[in-house]
Amino acid sequence: MDIVEDNSMEEPLKGYKEMVVPVTKTRLTWCKDLTFVGSTQRGYEIEFDAHAQEGCQPTEALLLSLAGCMGVDIMMILQKMRVSITSFRMDLTGERNQIPPQYFKNIDMVLHIEGKNLDSKKVDRAISLSRDKYCSVYNSFRSDTVVNVHYKLGESD
Repeated sequence: MDIVEDNSMEEPLKGYKEMVVPVTKTRLTWCKDLTFVGSTQRGYEIEFDAHAQEGCQPTEALLLSLAGCMGVDIMMILQKMRVSITSFRMDLTGERNQIPPQYFKNIDMVLHIEGKNLDSKKVDRAISLSRDKYCSVYNSFRSDTVVNVHYKLGESD
């Protein structure tokens, strides 16, 4: 009988991260005033509006991109750890520099996770792996941007 080692936690996102294309193409098309439509190479669209009347502001999309990237990483890692998640939400608040360029100085992120037999050590590990190794968006921010990540765990059936 052969013994097979489970090395899945050595590279928890193996396979997924290997599918990432090295070159990403997008298109931005001006509609009117300060309203634009962004299109991905796969045909998805997002509306941008400097006045936030007909779409999101680009900085809101940046925070959502951070949440989306880290959210995917964290969920995939927790699933590999066999954590049973029933609900997952992230709330982000970004504080911007007051003078141009108005980059994000601080970002507070709160993860609300519900599931069965949640283990804070596993959640800490998933967050750490996302921040330090996998999340492209997180690692694209300025080096002086402070990102604080907190979480609240809740048991559910």
